[in-house]
Amino acid sequence: MNEQVPQDQSLDISLDLMREGYLFIKNRVDRFQSDLFEARFLGQKIICMSGEEAAKVFYDPERFQRNGAAPKRIQETLFGVNAVQTMDGEAHIHRKLLFLSLMTPPHQKRLAELAMKQWQASISKWEVADQIILFEEAKEILCQIACHWAGVPLQESEVKERAKDFYAMVDAFGAVGPRHWKGRIARNITEEWIKTVIEDVRAGKQKTEEGSALYEMAFHRQLDGRLLDPQMAAVELINVLRPIVAIATFITFTALALHEHPEYKERLRSGNSHDLEMFVQEVRRYYPFAPFLGARVRKDFTWNQCEFKKGMLVFLDIYGTNHDPRLWEKPNEFRPERFQEWKGSLFDFIPQGGGDPAKGHRCPGEGITVEIMKASLDFLVNKIEFEVPDQDLNYSLAKMPTLPESGFVMCNIRRKGFDTRIIRNE
Repeated sequence: MNEQVPQDQSLDISLDLMREGYLFIKNRVDRFQSDLFEARFLGQKIICMSGEEAAKVFYDPERFQRNGAAPKRIQETLFGVNAVQTMDGEAHIHRKLLFLSLMTPPHQKRLAELAMKQWQASISKWEVADQIILFEEAKEILCQIACHWAGVPLQESEVKERAKDFYAMVDAFGAVGPRHWKGRIARNITEEWIKTVIEDVRAGKQKTEEGSALYEMAFHRQLDGRLLDPQMAAVELINVLRPIVAIATFITFTALALHEHPEYKERLRSGNSHDLEMFVQEVRRYYPFAPFLGARVRKDFTWNQCEFKKGMLVFLDIYGTNHDPRLWEKPNEFRPERFQEWKGSLFDFIPQGGGDPAKGHRCPGEGITVEIMKASLDFLVNKIEFEVPDQDLNYSLAKMPTLPESGFVMCNIRRKGFDTRIIRNE
């Protein structure tokens, strides 16, 4: 044991982690007045840490590796077995460059345009509906645009089930019992579907454009020159599609932020890209998405008077770092204007991981997330008018991942500048 380092005295933190969720690490960092502490998790000694300096250490590839960090239960639901998130070194960089090539600014712009187009196409249906649940609508819209953009064939009749399966993998991340098993089943179904599509593309049965995510994943060659086996290619293509569908969570929290902070609507009505960006960045900072991330120590080292032993599992507090009062003035207040002067550090704002995405394990799809969120915010503010009926908008920080209980219900939806009362005979 490191005598200088605070110790969580529980025999095992598993139950406390399930009970406290996003706040588990932050609660102890605050209690111990320390950026790190030791604990026991599933029979092994681990280190939990938080803050900008901890993130810099955590994303140092000389000190940490991802291989062996993600438990099988997470690989079998969220990431896929042996996916890019579990790789290190040259092989990881080579695979990561493939992902980065699919997530450049032109791709980000294209996805944002597809999102806006699909949102606007939904208005006619929403106008005659008693109400809609934004989260459910967002999942299906994002599933449609992700597959269309990637070149993956998707029938209209499949959209609801495919969207449900993509999100079930995400929802299983911090779950036990039925939610976890639902995620595993969804993973198996989706991998089988995408594997068949990959095989059809390679056999010439399915046409897809060169440069599309489907084409590039089907014909990607590893460092040794071999194609990925169809199963692995399917896993990695899902790792392109699934995170786009998961943006439904951020979009739902964006609508909640608009509802809870209507004072920002007037400024957002200009449609100014910078104003939209500040708002969505604060949504990503303030509301819960990823709770923490894990890695294993690559070699022995000492930091902050703590000895990190080779092979040890370490958790980095994502939620707590994004709410660190040393980094963010009044972190528990929603204030988009804080991003007016933000310099863009790679380690203080880490809703989808930290560090350089080209060299490390930060999510390469962060730009896609931001651009789709901006388009969705612009739509909610400037393209439609709606009412928010009484509902349960609370979200639990004990549940990982979490979401407003109601999924954000909207009613009396109408296209901006068009009076639908004539149609409704009101």
